[in-house]
Amino acid sequence: MKILNSIKRTAKVATVLMLGATSAFAGNGDRIGSAGATELLINPWARSAAWGDASVSCADGIDAIYQNIAGLAFTTKTQVRFDRTSWLGGAGININSAALAQRVSDQGVISVSVMAMGFGDIEITTVEIPEGGIGTFSPTYSNFNVGYAHKFTQSIYGGLNIKVINEAISNVRGTGVAFDAGIRYVTGEQDNIKFGITLKNVGPTMNFKGDGLALQVMYPVSGDLATLEQRSAEFEMPSLLAIGGSYDFLFSETSKLTLAGAFSANSFSNDQFRLGLNYGMDVKKAAFNVMAGYVYEKGAFSSDFAFENRVTALQGLTAGVSVDAVVGKSKNLLGIQYAYRHTSQFNGVHTVGVSVEIK
Repeated sequence: MKILNSIKRTAKVATVLMLGATSAFAGNGDRIGSAGATELLINPWARSAAWGDASVSCADGIDAIYQNIAGLAFTTKTQVRFDRTSWLGGAGININSAALAQRVSDQGVISVSVMAMGFGDIEITTVEIPEGGIGTFSPTYSNFNVGYAHKFTQSIYGGLNIKVINEAISNVRGTGVAFDAGIRYVTGEQDNIKFGITLKNVGPTMNFKGDGLALQVMYPVSGDLATLEQRSAEFEMPSLLAIGGSYDFLFSETSKLTLAGAFSANSFSNDQFRLGLNYGMDVKKAAFNVMAGYVYEKGAFSSDFAFENRVTALQGLTAGVSVDAVVGKSKNLLGIQYAYRHTSQFNGVHTVGVSVEIK
């Protein structure tokens, strides 16, 4: 009865929060494509991406930096991770991510992470030389994160993540700042019921500046040269509200199945529903996890939901595995993770990660 009452109270609070926020953050077809810095919507971490980003309420440690920063508070002591993503297979785009999470007190954990996208070399072209052959340039997208999560009670956890965004080519650059905030509520006799809510990518507008927005013009009468500087339009961050819940089916002390669901209310895209499963099993010196998920958006199953009507490539099935081996006398964990995300008109998204967790 206590568990049931806790679920009812939490569900009421979550419903009020969601209904109050979706009026401002609900998916809006008229605003699709008008936001910038959309790389902030990419989860660079294999372990949580493998089950459809459904773990808003239960992602722990470094995975929580993207999912819900409140989960960072569950870091045991120290975590280090490096992940590499082959984005939209065949496109030649790679994402490198690295992170460090460190417990600093009984209640607090801090994190530092960076994500960088590489697009390879692109031919420089001009109006006079449209065929190129005069060199190349390489765009760079990156964001740097500093997060903090705090344990307030045995049931309530919260966190804040501040991110600096940078997008640049050789002669034009844009820089911005945004933040994420999240809360997690844990209940159940064995802490196996969790709820989470997070607000992500909230910040001031961005714009681009640089010499690439300037050009020289000649006055028709005097023949004098002048520099004409153009101003780029400002654009907003791809803010969203995500709410989710999860339940752990505890089969034994070494085996459990987690069922998780989440809803994302997007300011500049269609809303999405996410469902994920994670089966974990511990053996003597290793832990194994198998994950699967599905991402759904409105109209995904209709006959006219053609590729040109979609606003995101990340819709459909996801899957992955992870293995964590116990090493050394201190029983630290060395982990390897893999995730696959289906993309209908591309060759999918593949992410491989390596992690070290110091107990």
